[in-house]
Amino acid sequence: MEYAIGIRPVIDGRQGGIREGLEEQTMQMARTAKKLIEDNVRRSDGQPVKVVIADTTIGGGKESAMCEDKFSALNVVATLTVTPCWCYGTETMDLNPHTLKAVWGFNGTERPGAVYLAAVMAAYAQRGLPAFAIYGRDVQDMDDTTVPEDVQDKILRFARCAAAVGELKNKSYLNIGGVSMGIAGSNADAMMLQRYFGLRTEWIDMTEVLRRIKLGIYDKEQYDIARAWVKANCPIGLDINAVPHTAEQYEQDWDFIVKMTLICLDLMHGNPKLLEMGYKEESNGRNAIAAGFQGQRQWTDWLPNGDFTEAILNSTFDWNGKKEPTVFATENDCLNGMAMLVGNLLTHRAVGFADVRTYWSPEAVKRVTGKAPAGKAKDGFIHLINSGAAALDATGQAKGKDGKGEMKQWWDMTDKDISACLAATDWCPANLGYFRGGGFSSHFKTDAEMPVTMIRINIVNGLGPVIQLAEGYTVTLPDDMHRILDERTDKTWPTTWFAPNITGKGAFTDVYSVMANWGANHGAFVYGHIGKDVLTLASMLRIPVNMHNVADGDVYRPHCWTAFGTDDLQGADYRACSNYGPLFK
Repeated sequence: MEYAIGIRPVIDGRQGGIREGLEEQTMQMARTAKKLIEDNVRRSDGQPVKVVIADTTIGGGKESAMCEDKFSALNVVATLTVTPCWCYGTETMDLNPHTLKAVWGFNGTERPGAVYLAAVMAAYAQRGLPAFAIYGRDVQDMDDTTVPEDVQDKILRFARCAAAVGELKNKSYLNIGGVSMGIAGSNADAMMLQRYFGLRTEWIDMTEVLRRIKLGIYDKEQYDIARAWVKANCPIGLDINAVPHTAEQYEQDWDFIVKMTLICLDLMHGNPKLLEMGYKEESNGRNAIAAGFQGQRQWTDWLPNGDFTEAILNSTFDWNGKKEPTVFATENDCLNGMAMLVGNLLTHRAVGFADVRTYWSPEAVKRVTGKAPAGKAKDGFIHLINSGAAALDATGQAKGKDGKGEMKQWWDMTDKDISACLAATDWCPANLGYFRGGGFSSHFKTDAEMPVTMIRINIVNGLGPVIQLAEGYTVTLPDDMHRILDERTDKTWPTTWFAPNITGKGAFTDVYSVMANWGANHGAFVYGHIGKDVLTLASMLRIPVNMHNVADGDVYRPHCWTAFGTDDLQGADYRACSNYGPLFK
């Protein structure tokens, strides 16, 4: 069911001159907020988020109930209450325990909007209903219908994060296979996913993929289109194996891999074409918003690897042109898959999956290459590299309006962008030491300096899930420096050099500290400095953030978080999340 954000225009209920004089201003605030959100916040499919307004202003309990009846029928996941004046807090507040809540109190001198905002925040705190407070820094005139920039920022941040929660509702995480090579993140925690993200957890054995290949349970027309596209756009790169596969084996592997990719999509989303073929159960899919493929080793020891499947599903394009990225985790690392999903839902861009492989200090770089790194790389950097499952958007070849490399929102991708990403990528036959069954690994380097945010979700016994993030930049190195450093790992895999922003304290004392404090072997990186949004979304889900480099002034959490401490924001976050518990409990 489609979700919506609801606007609640709240008013002073006193008839006889007060309420009547505020009706138009209050409803205008609601209409303004509605337009602001619809113009700037999109669903994952690219359409504007649906925003609805209560039928009347809300001056008391009956009108609150009427609004709730309307919103319940429309699957409203979050409410924004707006008001220019004093209102009766406990009579007009949103009491639905299942909606996310924010209140915009107009900063004007004629009426005490700030007084109401403070009063209702106190009421929400007493009732155990966390709510976000929105109040402009500068006083406005009563007839001013503009929305100050600081107010816009908070409304839109709340709406973006609320929309992410809406996208999660009633979806599933699909495990294709189980645990890869003892990776803890592959142990999908069904209770955690249910309680903190509202997701159903499903498992399918990897043999289901093989069954569908053997029995021909896939769209043959799509297969022909996809296979022709691969032949035209996916050149074979360097083969480092002592005994390379034959050209005939390469072709057989590509045939298998393309079928596997189509089948994984069908497993997640279903496919009406399968119903036409007589496969009713298979046509349904698993209603998955994200998935992971185990691969190693029970699959890859004798069958082609999943690198192409993972890379192309995570990208903003395939054989049919631009498309919404499908979050698909390598090695079924569910916790990194969820980190990818967070980045994707907040940006609608492809998200890179990588090992957090190596910290290169400036001293080590100079020792190995004879040159010291410069620019944003001068303090050292981290090598983000995996076997070839990274989204091809990470090439950095799509160009923004400024002509610089970008990982674009999927609906902004052009044919030129797609061609450039493909031209920057070749497909190296899989290293048979790692992948005895063959296959192909994407090979490219991120050849652009881009702002990115690296994200990871971890589980700590006795604490539950925690989120960590690091804002920084992808960096480009001189070709000779890149070649020497890159080939020390695996020259057939895609490489991203990442330089986090350093604050000089804590986990961000230096680049080494970022690497040393990272909580797992994998991380997800997404275009843009979106740490602010991640922090806000984490507070909605009640997941504490144990590591970030977002400035304190940019931290936006529910107002009641201040009751848990204002000097130590991280400690307050932990205490508040523990007190309120997971969103979907």
